[in-house]
Amino acid sequence: MSTAQSDTRLALAAEAQDLLFREARTANTFTDEPVTDEQFREIYELAKYAPTSMNQQPLRIVLVRTPEARGRLVTHMLDNNKPKTATAPLTAILAADLNFHDHLPTVFPHAPDAKDYFADPEVRAHSARFNALIQVGYFILGIRAAGLAAGPMNGFDAAGVDRDFFPAGDLASLVVVNIGKPGPDAWFPRSPRLTYDQVVTVV
Repeated sequence: MSTAQSDTRLALAAEAQDLLFREARTANTFTDEPVTDEQFREIYELAKYAPTSMNQQPLRIVLVRTPEARGRLVTHMLDNNKPKTATAPLTAILAADLNFHDHLPTVFPHAPDAKDYFADPEVRAHSARFNALIQVGYFILGIRAAGLAAGPMNGFDAAGVDRDFFPAGDLASLVVVNIGKPGPDAWFPRSPRLTYDQVVTVV
């Protein structure tokens, strides 16, 4: 049910709540209407404000636009994800930059030794993935805010994608997202969500 018809105490307008949350769905088919570079830039300008530890911003995005690159990506997708990835107007590979700490002196100037904290590659890789996944959530909200649908997938051979698209070994793929206007029969039936009482405990 649309929140536009119900009382709300949230600062966000009811219509915006519906757009970003209640009526937003994971799309499985898309129209052929293109997603422009200008649209994507606007999406990024919203998503970049996701909170990350020490403002590390490890998310990196590869836009798959050429037929050659799309064909390579499709070979790494699980079978049920191949057709929609082959036909989506735009697909993005979201990855974590394992060398994000190189930017810390610029993006987190308050602690000059912040870069040294991530000298251990294992610590750095864990932090890169964790914080990049926070950014992924904001990225999906940015897509919805643009009036588009997102089809995020982790059903792919991540090691194969990394070898193919990130041979230098400095990026680790996390999620592949199809982006566009939803097409015919784009939605599976809405799956149930856990209730407030099933999730929230007060101590």
